[in-house]
Amino acid sequence: MKTTRTSSRKEQHVAITLRKDVSFRTKSPGFERWEFLHNALPEINLSQVSASTAFLGKTVGLPLILSSMTGGYAEAAKINAGLAEACAVRNIAMGVGSQRQALEDASFHKSYRIAREVAPEIPLFGNIGAAEVARLRDVSPIRKLADLIRADGFAVHLNPLQEFLQPEGSPEFSGVLRGIEMMVRHMPIPIIVKEIGAGISGAVARRLLDAGVAVIDVAGAGGTSWAGVEIIRRGDGVRGPATGRNGARHDVRPSPDDVDVFWDWGIPTVDALLQVASLKLSHPDLVLVASGGISSGMDVAKSIALGADLAGVARPALKALERGGVKGLIAWVDRIALQIRGAMFLTGSRSIDELRRQQLIGRP
Repeated sequence: MKTTRTSSRKEQHVAITLRKDVSFRTKSPGFERWEFLHNALPEINLSQVSASTAFLGKTVGLPLILSSMTGGYAEAAKINAGLAEACAVRNIAMGVGSQRQALEDASFHKSYRIAREVAPEIPLFGNIGAAEVARLRDVSPIRKLADLIRADGFAVHLNPLQEFLQPEGSPEFSGVLRGIEMMVRHMPIPIIVKEIGAGISGAVARRLLDAGVAVIDVAGAGGTSWAGVEIIRRGDGVRGPATGRNGARHDVRPSPDDVDVFWDWGIPTVDALLQVASLKLSHPDLVLVASGGISSGMDVAKSIALGADLAGVARPALKALERGGVKGLIAWVDRIALQIRGAMFLTGSRSIDELRRQQLIGRP
């Protein structure tokens, strides 16, 4: 089977995130700065607590998304099949990894399509990078990618930091917002915009909302450092072509030491979440997702109380799948569910809407 430069890079990304320490070094997501006000008299039974909610027009069992991880190489089909099976069993949402490789050729279409085949009913969304969106002349390529997985929504991932650091990256972002506006106008499904670990500020979110974006995933700093992933790839000797995929020359090729200062670049998840959540007053239909360093059900619950509608997780779920297969991943999801429901019970919240109204106390 044909291996492209893109598919090779995707395989490297998964291997590095599983085998190397790519956590932020000095920055956390910020959840440790907040705690719930304990309710000693909740006046509900644990059996009355329901963590179900809605996403992309479908009801899900938890406010949890297994977020855009992989696709586009042979082994990715097995990974996405496992992720999708766990999502189907526990009725939670999923996003596939960047589908850029599927635009290049059909060699690994199955690695994306398998998610819908395994999980026909879950909310599932597609994914493409901002650099590709900047070059769109019409949405026909995006429609094909959405049709490939019968997507309920489609995500654009904003990754200027990664494109800057990636040896074969394309740090050409002029025209991205225009491309997003085109997708909003002409795609029949909701458009999601997400970062990949450096955060979305309130100012950027306002521009996205003005463009008609339906869902924003802040994907803040504090979990996996994708700058770190690319710095490690540089240290492993990965080199890019003379020009980026947009044809621009790469006249400067920094070494890992040159760019190590960017390892911890980004807006911590909680800070980004608070900035964007404040826009719900003027944009009440905004669906807000918190991701970036979400490692427990307590983090999910705190995200909801801080203004999110759902939370996204990637690397911890991937590690659970690698360690224990689908059963291990389902067991991990069940632990997350138990922790969410525990936080709801201990705050007297019967529903996700009630959890959203609970008080968090900031630690000094």
